[in-house]
Amino acid sequence: MHAVRVAPGSSLDETSKGARVDQPLRELSRRVRETTVGTESYGETVIGPLADLDVVVVDVETTGWLPDQAGIVEIGAVRLSAGLVTGEYSSLVRPNCRIPPDITALTGISDEMVGRAPLASSALGAFLSFAVGCVLVAHNAPFDIRFLKAACAADGIGWPAAAVLDTAVLARLLLGPQDVPDCKLSTLATFFAARTVPCHRALADAKATADVLAGLLRVATAARDRHRATLLSAAS
Repeated sequence: MHAVRVAPGSSLDETSKGARVDQPLRELSRRVRETTVGTESYGETVIGPLADLDVVVVDVETTGWLPDQAGIVEIGAVRLSAGLVTGEYSSLVRPNCRIPPDITALTGISDEMVGRAPLASSALGAFLSFAVGCVLVAHNAPFDIRFLKAACAADGIGWPAAAVLDTAVLARLLLGPQDVPDCKLSTLATFFAARTVPCHRALADAKATADVLAGLLRVATAARDRHRATLLSAAS
């Protein structure tokens, strides 16, 4: 079964305001640099650039590390519209192979748990409907997006031309060794006091990534404001 939770009064249809699936990533980068908007949101306050966009933060758990050798066993996602949480999506996925013991040890997901789970085609269709019209966000995004794209291709499902933002890359741009020793999700979740502890379960990790994203946007906005203040001071 898929679990989709929608916030009261929210809408997840394709006509909701925000970025279209083909919005270029450079526009997203421009918003990070230039926009300051305070919006009560997931976590504390998202200051910024994504406050008026529709965003889906996604995470997948898999049976291995390479899409051509492994399959998805869980998809979790959080949707933010205009900076507000409008829904969550979570589904176990029945892979076409057994789950290796080391993956079960890491995630807690067993063959028994996925025995009656939806096949990838069903779970992917539900996820893509949930995420329609959104910018996609993930931590170490190439991993998650490659698995999602490969699974879609295997089932003949078209992949949307969505812009993708990688919080790991954003963290490396905004934070230094004086801030964090590395840019692992667990490290950043601790640094930004995320309300959800990442635990190699898809929905929990997506929630943690959403909190990390909010923290990174606050850092980006503060850095921009300091730069602006320096320029104004130099000009006076």
